[in-house]
Amino acid sequence: MTVTLDPPGRFGVYGGRYVPETLMASLIELEAAFEAAWKDNTFRAELASTLADFVGRPTPLYFAQRLSRDWGGRVFLKREDLTHTGAHKINNAVGQALLARRMGKRRIVAETGAGQHGVATAAACARLGLQCRVYMGALDCERQRPNVERMKLLSAEVSACEGGTRNLKVAINEAIRDWVAHPEETYYLLGSAVGPHPYPTIVRELQSVIGIEAREQFTRREGRLPDAVIACVGGGSNAIGIFAPFLEDAVALFGVEAGGDSPDHGSCTLSHGRRGVLHGAMSYVLQDGEGQITGTHSIAPGLDYPGVGPQHSALKDSGRVKYEIETDATALSAFHELSRAEGILPALESSHALAFARRYLRENPGRCVIVNLSGRGDKDLPSIMARGARHA
Repeated sequence: MTVTLDPPGRFGVYGGRYVPETLMASLIELEAAFEAAWKDNTFRAELASTLADFVGRPTPLYFAQRLSRDWGGRVFLKREDLTHTGAHKINNAVGQALLARRMGKRRIVAETGAGQHGVATAAACARLGLQCRVYMGALDCERQRPNVERMKLLSAEVSACEGGTRNLKVAINEAIRDWVAHPEETYYLLGSAVGPHPYPTIVRELQSVIGIEAREQFTRREGRLPDAVIACVGGGSNAIGIFAPFLEDAVALFGVEAGGDSPDHGSCTLSHGRRGVLHGAMSYVLQDGEGQITGTHSIAPGLDYPGVGPQHSALKDSGRVKYEIETDATALSAFHELSRAEGILPALESSHALAFARRYLRENPGRCVIVNLSGRGDKDLPSIMARGARHA
């Protein structure tokens, strides 16, 4: 599905390009290159082949029978955790890596929070013989150590960012600085549906394979559309990927933000933020009265970000998508329920979506929902075990 932007690069008032002049030419070059590639059947065929043979698509739409019984509805999981490298991030990484090679770029820089985008980018670069440098907040390096080692094994150089909050925001800052310093030879492989135009559009289009598959799989199985589609939202790539093909359908869409220790102390950009500019685009941003970016917290590093994609900002304003909050505690509870009931360890990011699905079904018994299980939980085991092997 292609969503028309009016004017180009904008989702209503959101989006745009708020970048140093040195990057404007690179963004214009990227926009033209992506538009040409997306219309090129040869590029699309290579992408489709890569998604099938390297990534492992299509991923299953799994009916969680025991969880459905416990929650009082019908729960279907879109199993992005079963992709190569273990999360939805690989869909975007392989697409942009192919685009970078097409553009003649041999050096890739990327940011990562939970580490999954870094691993996916490192894997895509290794496959195509591209140099790869991944920026990661020092705090995230500590709590996602296995993914740091995976990136290094895939020949990526990992740079731990010590400044400020030591998380995803800082990693994006450093990746952009690198890109500004080396715009000719470097491709910035942005991992979420954030940043200056055309990145939110590129990421949405590459991730929409999730929703295209889920819509077709559910319709073929059930003979109708689901009542609701639910996904976690940090920057928002997995959510916009599954939402986009359903936007024109009579299906409720819910994005779930991270409430941290409490709904007032987390990473709830769409719930508590105001319009502002962050990382090159206008969107909702968590900021204080003077416009300074405020700190965030989530047990899920991939949701620990004070901004959000511009299309999500527009979808909030229009009311087409409802954005909800789940805390560390409710996400951990949902993690353990799925693990025990279905034998699946979800990522802590995805566990926020599961927690809201549980709440939604208890308030609306008998409904059918698709939850985007955006990643697997292996990476989160140290954090989970630190909070107790079992959670009430």
